[in-house]
Amino acid sequence: MRLSIVIPAFNESRLIEQTLRSVSTSISANQQAGFTSEVIVVDNHSTDSTAELARQAGARVVFEPINQIGRARNTGAAQATGDWLLFLDADSLLSPGLLADILQTIASGTYVGCGSTLRMDGLPWWANLTLQFWTSVSVLCRWAAGALVVCRRDAFQDVGGFDQELYALDEIRLSKQLKQWGRQRGLSFTILTGHPLETSSRKVSLYSSREIASQIFRIFFLPKKTLHDKKHLSIWYDGRR
Repeated sequence: MRLSIVIPAFNESRLIEQTLRSVSTSISANQQAGFTSEVIVVDNHSTDSTAELARQAGARVVFEPINQIGRARNTGAAQATGDWLLFLDADSLLSPGLLADILQTIASGTYVGCGSTLRMDGLPWWANLTLQFWTSVSVLCRWAAGALVVCRRDAFQDVGGFDQELYALDEIRLSKQLKQWGRQRGLSFTILTGHPLETSSRKVSLYSSREIASQIFRIFFLPKKTLHDKKHLSIWYDGRR
C-alpha cells in the first residue's frame, strides 16, 4: 500500500517545518507496517518562505496559484501516486499513534476512509466547549474535520474530490460523498478517537470571540452566500498568521 500525504500550505513558514517533522517521525515509527509513502506540500500562492522550507525538509512541493483550500488539496491529490490519500493541515501535528490507527483502518479492508478527533491546547472555556460540541457532531455524523481526511484514491476521484465551489467546510461534503460511495460497496467511513490530532489553536489568539462568533453565525444562517465567497470567510482567508 502506498500513502500520499498532502499538505496544503498558505504562508505557513512558522509551522511547516514542525508539521513535516511530525510526519517524518510518524512514518519512521510505523515502518514495520509495510507501506510506502510520499509527502506533497501544496504551496497555495504563499508570499513567505513556505515552499523553500518544505523543500529543505524533503517534501515534494507543487504550486497552486488560486488561494482556496479545496483547490489546493485537489492539486496535491492530482500529483499524488498513492492508492490512499491523507490530507493534513499545515498547522497540525501527525503522531505515530494516529498514523498507526490510520494504517490499521486501511489494512482492515472495510473502510473507504476516516477522519480524526482533534486536540487544541490552551483554549478558553468557550472555545473548548465549541470543540467538544464539534467532536460530538463529528463522531456521531462521521464528518471529518478538515485538519485530517484520509480516503481511498479511487473513491476520491469518483466523487470528484473536494468541492471547489466551497471555500470552507468542503471536508463535510466530501465526508458525506465518501460515506455514500462506501455504502454502495459495503465500506464504512469512520472518525478515529484513540489518538486525537494535535492542531493549532491560533485562530483563537488571532481573532476575538466576537469575530469567531460572527463567522459561525454567518455559516449557520447564510451558508450558501458565506461558503461560496471567501470575502465572507476572513478567519480562513485574510492571511493572519
